[in-house]
Amino acid sequence: MKSVEQHVNDILAVVTPPEPIELDLLRAHGAVLAEPVTAQVALPPFDNSAMDGYAVRAADVAAATAEAPVSLPVVADIPAGDSFTSAIPEGCCVRIMTGAPMPVGADAVVPVEWTDGGVATVAIHRAAEAGNAVRLAGGDVEKGAELLPPGVRIGPAELAALASAGRRSARVYPRPRVVVLATGEELVEPGRPLGPGQIWDSNSFMLTAAAIEAGCEAYRYGFVGDDPATVAATLQDALVQADIVITSGGVSMGAYDVVKDVLLRMGTVRFEKVAVQPGMPQGYGTVGRDRGVPIITLPGNPVSAYVSFHLFVLPALRKMSGLPQEQLPSVRARLLAPVPSSPRGRRSYLRAVLDYDASEGEIAYTALPATRQGSHQLSALAATNALVVVPEQVTELPAGSVVEAVRLPYR
Repeated sequence: MKSVEQHVNDILAVVTPPEPIELDLLRAHGAVLAEPVTAQVALPPFDNSAMDGYAVRAADVAAATAEAPVSLPVVADIPAGDSFTSAIPEGCCVRIMTGAPMPVGADAVVPVEWTDGGVATVAIHRAAEAGNAVRLAGGDVEKGAELLPPGVRIGPAELAALASAGRRSARVYPRPRVVVLATGEELVEPGRPLGPGQIWDSNSFMLTAAAIEAGCEAYRYGFVGDDPATVAATLQDALVQADIVITSGGVSMGAYDVVKDVLLRMGTVRFEKVAVQPGMPQGYGTVGRDRGVPIITLPGNPVSAYVSFHLFVLPALRKMSGLPQEQLPSVRARLLAPVPSSPRGRRSYLRAVLDYDASEGEIAYTALPATRQGSHQLSALAATNALVVVPEQVTELPAGSVVEAVRLPYR
């Protein structure tokens, strides 16, 4: 059987990031930046007030106290967006709004709360040091400095940085279009009545949601039965809007696993056993015109599909998104219950509840394995937030063992 790492590498070899495109800012949200973004001007571009108040010369108000306020004539008003460029005379001040440019000669802003709010003359009850409540030009970013590096996903803060730099668009890797297809004659659309031997389809919803959480555009095709012609026609239709196709079901050793037969005719797809539990039967390759669309085929058992998505699909989606590869986030944890049986030669990922207790010392996390580890038991998956990793050559672990625990996203 193949190792987990080898299977990941093989999948990564058949996927490539799409060519970067230029998108308007809001359409670029969620995509990954394909270029460095630098500040064309200093940010902020001019000295401005950080508060509503009065722009003053700090020396003029140095003696101000609540018992002996300093009174200054107000010679002008400067709202935000004003182009006021005059200098204020010594012993005078101007009323200024947040974001308004500092007048020449002023080196501090007295907040309105420190005054009587006067219009023609203002009484200042507290001294303000030079620089008080003043945002200096370039105080955020100097002209020419890098605002954002390539390879970051564009979220609200990144959009704000782009807009503050005057950018109306950004060059990004487009979000991968993921088509999810579940197969199996036994599947029924949720909400419809079940017949004998039937179950409601859950995999396509789960995998589509996981792809969306990974930053992709995902399309659920629901499920198709076990008729080869229907499977082939549905796949051909899905390829029109797919950068990558994810299937679940139909890849094991059963007599009715038609996905393998169909894909072997449509593309260059390999079906192999991977040394992992759950999720041993796996497949990957390319399909469609010019064999240009990657496809990853996952087992049909829900937990196997979920674990396989995080181990094998997520690295592919990261590469296609323009993101660097990184390991799943994990911590060292102490087992609260034993792991009595794990298959030798296969790396097991056991559902568990991960908790943190700072009083525990160096190993501050504990992991309680779920009692139901069957690959069909979705309720146990929904009740857990981590996967305990049992190495290939380990068949059992006593309570108290220190293990690697992979954090599940959004749990």
